[in-house]
Amino acid sequence: MDAKPVLTADPNLLSVMDPDLASIMESDLVSAVEPSPIMMVQEFFEIGGPVVVILVVLSVIALTVTFMKIWQFRVLRKGDEAVNKAISLHRSSHSHDALALIQGSNHPVASTVAVAINGTLASTLTDSLIREEVVRFGSEKIEQLRLQFRTLEVIASISPLLGLFGTVIGMIAAFRQLALAGNQVDPSILSDGIWVALLTTAVGLAVAIPVVVILNWLERIVERTAHAMENAVTQVFTIDLTSPSETTHETVSSRSAKLSVSH
Repeated sequence: MDAKPVLTADPNLLSVMDPDLASIMESDLVSAVEPSPIMMVQEFFEIGGPVVVILVVLSVIALTVTFMKIWQFRVLRKGDEAVNKAISLHRSSHSHDALALIQGSNHPVASTVAVAINGTLASTLTDSLIREEVVRFGSEKIEQLRLQFRTLEVIASISPLLGLFGTVIGMIAAFRQLALAGNQVDPSILSDGIWVALLTTAVGLAVAIPVVVILNWLERIVERTAHAMENAVTQVFTIDLTSPSETTHETVSSRSAKLSVSH
């Protein structure tokens, strides 16, 4: 096979040429030698093979899911103040004002507290029935926050395995080339297979590590939201023992009157 011609420029020739023309020739020569980003990407996929392509696709899916969850969780940044104020109004026997403050909110804690307060206003329902419905409603809200978590878990789990699979394929190819070489052993024969093996391992870890970090961060947000929801709902059905005794006595009396009516 004929060798590819190497483009070079004679320094003496460039020195006697027009400076502008010499600059243009030099830039053309440099661009002809240096590969473009598109060529580098194509070479990356050609060397890595199908394993790298699959890992890149998984990384795109993980990035898409991450942006979707960040957009969904943006509502969690607001609403804590409204929930605390609503609970305070409810405990001070202003349940209708509390309900009007948070009813229709997209915040999962606020909407769950609204269901709980709305249930306490229904004199025909017992606390046990109200709590059961609130638990069901709150669980549904938490489950909505956990959507697509399984996708991230699968990507975080299989990415290193795919990298390891690519490593095995690369080593198989390297030793196959070594076997075909026979007695003419050349260390450079192993370079292509080892290069593929290391590349797929690196790409697999590069995909898995960020996904694991993001997944743990998102799960922590959901755990904090679930704790805040449980705490807020419990406050709807209990009294504030740190308040003055007169207020506490009035609250207990109103709760007792409601229970007697419901029974």
